[in-house]
Amino acid sequence: MAIIIESPNEVYSLKNESNLKLFLAGSITDCPDWQSEVIEKLKDVENLTIYNPRRANFPMDDPRAIEEQITWEYEKLKKSDAITFWFDKGSLGPITLYELGRWGTSSRDKFLIIGVDPEYKRKQNVKIQTALSRPGTSIVNDLNHLVEMIKILVKNPNAFK
Repeated sequence: MAIIIESPNEVYSLKNESNLKLFLAGSITDCPDWQSEVIEKLKDVENLTIYNPRRANFPMDDPRAIEEQITWEYEKLKKSDAITFWFDKGSLGPITLYELGRWGTSSRDKFLIIGVDPEYKRKQNVKIQTALSRPGTSIVNDLNHLVEMIKILVKNPNAFK
């Protein structure tokens, strides 16, 4: 079973330390809860820890909660072995674009799995920037393919090198 860690929580265990750690980067505002769909399809995968930044209840008016959220995401992105990016058609995802730029160009030690909804308005930007910064990185067009890529990575990380 995968370990699922939802913001702002943490799990301390030997199993968590040895798992491949995956951060679900992508739109949260103005789009469906794609993270739950991905987690549902990955919950039975062994040797996987999933960091989910989408909270069940987020107090948008609390500045402390916003700082806590951003700090949690930053720390988990830094700690992750792999980052999956999903660019949903419902949002331009400015923070997700920033995270792709930040982690996609500066952290060669992290595996990237990128998915772009065919109707996402900035899909060409994502494809071109990825081709320039991470040549050969595949970009998939739906969540099912994104999940399949994650399963391949967990079973054989060398397939992504």
